[in-house]
Amino acid sequence: MPKLLGIDIGTSACKVALFDESGNVLAQQNEEYPVYYPQSGWAEQNPEHWWEAVCRAIRAILEKSGVQAGGIAGIGVDGQSWSAIPMDKTGRVLANTPIWFDTRCKEICNRLKQEIGEDQIFALCGNPVQPGYTLPKILWFQNEYPQIYRQAAQFLQANSFLVYRLTGVFSQDRSQGYGLHCYDMKKSAWDQTMCAAMDVDITKLPDIYACHDIVGQVSREAAKQTGLLEDTPVVAGGLDAACGALGVGVLYPGDTQEQGGQAGGMSICIDSYHADPRLILGNHVVPGRWLLQGGSVGGGGVMRWMERELGAEERLIAQEKGTDPFYEMDQKAARIPAGCEGVVFLPYMAGERSPIWDEQAKGVYYGLDYAKTRPHLIRAGMEGVAFALRHNLEVAEECGVTVQTLRSMGGAANSRIWTQMKADVTGKRVVVPSSDTATTWGAAMLAGVGIGLYPSFEEAVGKTIRVTREHLVNWEEHRRYEDSYQTYLSLYQALKPVMDR
Repeated sequence: MPKLLGIDIGTSACKVALFDESGNVLAQQNEEYPVYYPQSGWAEQNPEHWWEAVCRAIRAILEKSGVQAGGIAGIGVDGQSWSAIPMDKTGRVLANTPIWFDTRCKEICNRLKQEIGEDQIFALCGNPVQPGYTLPKILWFQNEYPQIYRQAAQFLQANSFLVYRLTGVFSQDRSQGYGLHCYDMKKSAWDQTMCAAMDVDITKLPDIYACHDIVGQVSREAAKQTGLLEDTPVVAGGLDAACGALGVGVLYPGDTQEQGGQAGGMSICIDSYHADPRLILGNHVVPGRWLLQGGSVGGGGVMRWMERELGAEERLIAQEKGTDPFYEMDQKAARIPAGCEGVVFLPYMAGERSPIWDEQAKGVYYGLDYAKTRPHLIRAGMEGVAFALRHNLEVAEECGVTVQTLRSMGGAANSRIWTQMKADVTGKRVVVPSSDTATTWGAAMLAGVGIGLYPSFEEAVGKTIRVTREHLVNWEEHRRYEDSYQTYLSLYQALKPVMDR
């Protein structure tokens, strides 16, 4: 029986998983790597750390599963958004890549808006001009490190870097095109006129592939480093959120993924071009579909920060009981009523993306007094992430996009308390397929379609996606959240002048 390999290049770790054709996990492995913060507002990673981690993970999976490398029929790769990896013609990485919540390019964005016009740019690419996107980062290299820009043969995304390391082929998939403001979203092609206006050398942008296109095969060198079989097919892959959406069954218009990885947000499947500057628009990994997305910096990363800074007691309890610190934090949060007795948290831990697009936004606790406890801080953090999700959903509905059910994925979906909280805050039913492996399975599914294991995406989803639980809205709790949600919205508006200053 053929096997499929999915590789996910996340912000804090890579995840690699091996699946059978029914979507069952045979083995999985995570390997961590660092994020560097060399200056305020900067966040970058070394792509070679991704490759080293992937090599370790693949070898571990082959050993744990007992599956021979020859049994892997295809490989799919997904990656975090908005990388800008400068590669020379020999495949050497020339510099660390700024990542999705890096904000060093603010002045470049302001210049683009003034010189070209924000409306003209938006009309082409369907996305706002913001520092986190890929295109401003390429221009940053051009301005600040011209020697790197000149040496760069291609600028790659996270998944296309891994595809290159596996195959030796430079590529750009359609779902990651939205990171570049010279990408024509309607035509899925680079726009020469906009490239010239932005002074971007179009030859430094890779050829564009459909996400399930076979880009190449595992090279001899990659086979040596990973333990994979030489000539195994590798597809272009795609954006992590888009692969995760596919991995939980988001295929038809209105289907919506709720993301609970390092970042938070949602991805709504639509079958026609529909852009709004407050949100994010990208091609789905499924041909003929788009994803209208809300992306917030506060997702599972908020809980990781709280565990690191506030969770010493839970780590000790978990060690004694043989549980998990995040489970113990869940139990503490559950003791506090909905609305957190007036404590509200703004989860803007690295500025904020949609819908406010403010790189100066800061994380804030409001409503503290002597009666409040550490469990209040934990619950307020979880509620703040749910409020950010609701804010994005409400903006999408103002655009005329209707959402009934959220399909939850990511590590945060393992928390029944947090998932129920999101259902109650948003007023949307939440279903949970396989949350931990949704993203890697989406990437692997692309490979399955690409090699012809599945004749269509519809058959792949129908054969492999299974809902494991659902969370219905508790409307009494929903009403209890209303005051806190309105405070959440008002806090940012009131504090924005202070944050800007």
